[in-house]
Amino acid sequence: MLLKTKPADVFVDRHNGPDEAAVAEMLRVIGVESIDQLIDETVPAAIRLKKPLNLPAALTERAFLAKFKGIAGKNKLFKNYIGLGYHDTQLPAVIQRNILENPGWYTAYTPYQAEIAQGRLEALINYQTMIIDLTGLEIANASLLDEGTAAAETLHMFHSLSKKKNATRYFVSEQVLPQTIDVLRTRATPIGIELVVGDHRTADLTDETLFGAILQYPAADGAVYDYTDFISKAHDNNLFVTVAADLLSLTLLTPPGEMGADAVVGNSQRFGVPMGYGGPHAGFLATKDAFKRVIPGRIIGQSIDAAGNKAYRMALQTREQHIRREKATSNICTAQVLLSVLAGMYAVYHGPQRIRQFASNVHALARTLDAELHALGLEQANEFYFDTLDIQLESKELQTAIRTEAESAGINFRYFEQDGTARVGISLNQNTEIEDVQDIVAVFSKVLGRDVRQVAQADEVEVTWTDNLIRKSEYLTHPIFNSHHSEHEMLRYMKQLENKDLSLAHSMISLGSCTMKLNATAEMIPVTWPEIGGLHPFAPREQAAGYTEIFHDLEKWLCEVTGFDAVSLQPNSGAQGEYAGLLAIKGYHDARGDQHRNVALIPASAHGTNPASAVMAGMTVVVVKSTEEGNIDVADLKAKAEQYADRLSCLMVTYPSTHGVYEETIIDICATIHQHGGRVYMDGANMNAQVGLTSPATIGADVCHLNLHKTFCIPHGGGGPGVGPIGVVADLAPYLSGHVLVNADGRTAGAVTSAPWGSASILPISYAYINMMGGEGLTQATRIAILNANYIKARLEEHYPVLYTGSNGRCAHEMILECRHFKKAGIEVEDIAKRLMDYGFHAPTVSFPVAGTLMIEPTESESKEELDRFIEAMISIRKEIAEVEAGRADAKDNVLKHAPHTAATVLVHEWERPYSREQAVYPTDYARTYKFWPTVSRIDSAYGDRNLICSCTPIEQYTDAEEKLVETDKGPSY
Repeated sequence: MLLKTKPADVFVDRHNGPDEAAVAEMLRVIGVESIDQLIDETVPAAIRLKKPLNLPAALTERAFLAKFKGIAGKNKLFKNYIGLGYHDTQLPAVIQRNILENPGWYTAYTPYQAEIAQGRLEALINYQTMIIDLTGLEIANASLLDEGTAAAETLHMFHSLSKKKNATRYFVSEQVLPQTIDVLRTRATPIGIELVVGDHRTADLTDETLFGAILQYPAADGAVYDYTDFISKAHDNNLFVTVAADLLSLTLLTPPGEMGADAVVGNSQRFGVPMGYGGPHAGFLATKDAFKRVIPGRIIGQSIDAAGNKAYRMALQTREQHIRREKATSNICTAQVLLSVLAGMYAVYHGPQRIRQFASNVHALARTLDAELHALGLEQANEFYFDTLDIQLESKELQTAIRTEAESAGINFRYFEQDGTARVGISLNQNTEIEDVQDIVAVFSKVLGRDVRQVAQADEVEVTWTDNLIRKSEYLTHPIFNSHHSEHEMLRYMKQLENKDLSLAHSMISLGSCTMKLNATAEMIPVTWPEIGGLHPFAPREQAAGYTEIFHDLEKWLCEVTGFDAVSLQPNSGAQGEYAGLLAIKGYHDARGDQHRNVALIPASAHGTNPASAVMAGMTVVVVKSTEEGNIDVADLKAKAEQYADRLSCLMVTYPSTHGVYEETIIDICATIHQHGGRVYMDGANMNAQVGLTSPATIGADVCHLNLHKTFCIPHGGGGPGVGPIGVVADLAPYLSGHVLVNADGRTAGAVTSAPWGSASILPISYAYINMMGGEGLTQATRIAILNANYIKARLEEHYPVLYTGSNGRCAHEMILECRHFKKAGIEVEDIAKRLMDYGFHAPTVSFPVAGTLMIEPTESESKEELDRFIEAMISIRKEIAEVEAGRADAKDNVLKHAPHTAATVLVHEWERPYSREQAVYPTDYARTYKFWPTVSRIDSAYGDRNLICSCTPIEQYTDAEEKLVETDKGPSY
């Protein structure tokens, strides 16, 4: 007997759902002989790649992890005291293991279907409450991308609110973090706003051209200022004031809200989230109640369900970009949900006393260090400070000597110049111990030629701040922050919340345009390694050799996949990628003297972030019509390209189209734009249908953003983190985002995010995916994604018409099901979405891009068995609709209108509904065996918007009587 040897555990077989037998059966149902035939009938021949992807051979999981351990080991883990918004911290192990490393949390989708996302929503309410309490303001959103972009969002918000005519200037304290100033300048310039950077102590606030100001608290050099008078004078002159603040310091310092600030922004990273070489971290934005209707990003609010019980949901959703489009003042369509959950849980676990103790310890050690350095003859510039010392030096040579000695001891400080003198900045953190202070003092002692003294830990340290800088108000008083301080209680609380949420751990999430595919465990493992999480983003580049290798390889591989010449990994969301791509196009035109080219052609079917991003980039949006078949109206596009030829900047196009079709005219469309001097931006939301079969460059695009949290397997995390790098052709490469503090491959354009490589610590996930799939595996994944979609289409189209298809009747990787005709029977698409919960499934994308429809994307990761379960659920729901259409079920009192059904709904003595309890909660045998129970009935969103509550329930309500009995449930109101 001969035995053949080959790898027995191939990763591509783990990633792709259908096995060989399933593929054969699916092809039979579709009516084709092979996947090759299906692809030929689906993807236009004119755009097909002529050669396979040139990527490294696929590795097994074991081989990849061994390889990656070596790469990560090239990063050097120094003690980092650089500060500037990034600090070493400690994520409690119970939170790391049970949230960050738990697919029940990291594979969930954005909580648009709130009834099956109550756990995550409660965690986000906790986060918002934490931010509100610490900042001293009245309302906060459920996180933004980082501190710099949060600051930029307030600039846009207050500029749009200002009533001062001709006010186009914004004062920025020179002590705002340098990377924040960089992002502010990037965001301000395209829309004609001028930054006035200066000393807040001497600023002229009577200048009528100013509409607002931003300050840093504590300042970038560590100084703590009382901004009360500045804010009062600013308000006297009709200026809005934003304060960028450090959360940990606000446990001891008077919060900016009590000084009168209109908004407070910052980064919650030091609440337990590793530095990760820059991200991802949850930025925060808190503001006054008066601005609740204009605050950007997502807000989680409290409402009631059909039974009158408390329920959470995303509030004020009408401000989403797909509604406001070019009228939106922000392109934010995502958040840092997983990271804000971590930061909020950090506050829940530690509570106000322990967090205050962390802050007290940090300040006490900073005072000790200050005294020791003073004893060495060094001068410290900050009269009042929290955790950061500003050491003034006699010369640049001394600064260099200190740096050399510190780095030889494995220590990083901040080295800068201010007021003409060389400085060393030292920012202490939660993990700093007295031994670390001893090591720091030793560095200075050796350089100065002094004996090293033994540093003693002080039991008490007197706070020397002025009285009005000392916080007197309470915070984190809600029981949720005072009830789970033992690990056992914390573990149970997190598990309780997890059980309320449906994730990929339960069933497929078939969201069109969102690509909820497998996030393999092997891909996730390196994320929590210290070699990945422990680096400061502004550490010397030579300490990040492992990261540099990851960036280089990933950029090279993404260039191969897209066909482009250069890639920037900086954008930390898809919307940021859009914006960065448009800025590259704008930079190109401006460099050629074509500043007048400012028209962006955008199809009517485009995702709402497209027009929002274009307006933020200083462009004028011109909408291109769609045909009845859902394609771009080429005649209208050509007419408008010619009409605006002198001003044409770009076309923004999604491919395959948002309707799930490979438009065969795409090459002609791109050529038309180029003919009239414009460039083509391609939205990469549907890249999962391109990889290995075609590419943006092949189609004719000049720039494309890639959603690594979609196509390249970074998990959604319940609504974030995301990564949206952009690829560009060679002549746009010089205009990719740079960074003020780090030389990112010589790029000089302004930053779009705070960190030079954005959310660096989750890039290893995509790095792992490409490594383990290889070129052939990535291509096969695309082919299986198209197979799965067309299998669902073949089985469902006799029950639900498929709205758009290609010339051969095929869909791409997703399809749109027509549901609008059910309205005649009183059934809305929302009723189908809610009823799917009773079957154990998350709804497909609802009413996008066509109102009243469902957009389904199964991805390549789902097996035929899972696809069949979903198909059977959809067919069963269609039969339930038919009962209503035929009059056998009441148009208002039926199983769809009352969905979803909770356990409490059916556990009543008297069941008075016209359908059985069994039909309500066990519509299939699978649901009976693997039941997922929604914890609330259908939520009344309108009630929540009318009665906006976006923090934890007030304590006086917390001890109210039991929730209302389920018998009060009369179904949704009409």
